[in-house]
Amino acid sequence: MNPLHLLAALGIVAVWGFNFVVIKLGLNHLPPLLLCALRFTLAALPAVFFVKRPDVPLRHIALYGLVMFGLQFALLFSGIGLGVSPGLASLTVQLQSFMTIALAAFLLKERPTRFQVFGAVVAFSGILVVAAHLGQDVTAVGLGLVILSAAAWAAGNLLAKRMGRVNMFALVVWGSLAAAGPMLALSFAVEGPARIVASLSFLRWETVAAIAYLVYMSTLLGFAVWNWLLSRYPAASVAPLTLMVPLFGMSSSSLVLGEELQPWKLIAFALVILGLCINLFGARLYVGLVGARQ
Repeated sequence: MNPLHLLAALGIVAVWGFNFVVIKLGLNHLPPLLLCALRFTLAALPAVFFVKRPDVPLRHIALYGLVMFGLQFALLFSGIGLGVSPGLASLTVQLQSFMTIALAAFLLKERPTRFQVFGAVVAFSGILVVAAHLGQDVTAVGLGLVILSAAAWAAGNLLAKRMGRVNMFALVVWGSLAAAGPMLALSFAVEGPARIVASLSFLRWETVAAIAYLVYMSTLLGFAVWNWLLSRYPAASVAPLTLMVPLFGMSSSSLVLGEELQPWKLIAFALVILGLCINLFGARLYVGLVGARQ
């Protein structure tokens, strides 16, 4: 990969890792469902008037937006709001990789490899380490919501696969439009008009900055650059870089929010990342080792 392109990829990975800290900052003054609604409303408008709709049925885009954006981030924001630290949230949602494999096996009859199964066992053992320390930067309800968020992400991956090759940036814009209305309605129903009005009436500059970051840096710029990189390089060269998202997420949470990186968190991090590496590279490493012995 061209060094400048690699730098751009690492920059986006850093943006997505820091995204978890920004979510926490936004939740200091806004309820989670309202923050989610604002994110996708502003991601869709006015961009939807300038970006051509993906060439797939509108119902597919609507379902993708509701699951991948609305459901996933409503659960993630709520999980962080209910007691999961940003660093641990950035790590836990990586379970989506293995949940995608499990859903594909159940729904599409795609048989997972032994490396994928082993990688899943290793990664889930890291989440068990997190679960064993409930009350220390993580609550049971919050952790459960973040895990459900990872499941929604996995379901969104399968919906995207069903659509085939589409312009991901356009899908993000139009999917955001599909998520915006239901999220706003859900916020009114659950969080209530009084809380919404009170939150919006006393917006602070840091809250506005957090919303802008979530919309323009993490959502629009992030997916635009990522889509651009995927159009020029094999997915196998680009996708593994997302392994660094939890690294940026945990380190930035520690630096900005003062989240303590206790030994158990580092052990959980190591196990989840090891599991992801086994999933991504295990088969190739095994073939290479066998070939070298021969």
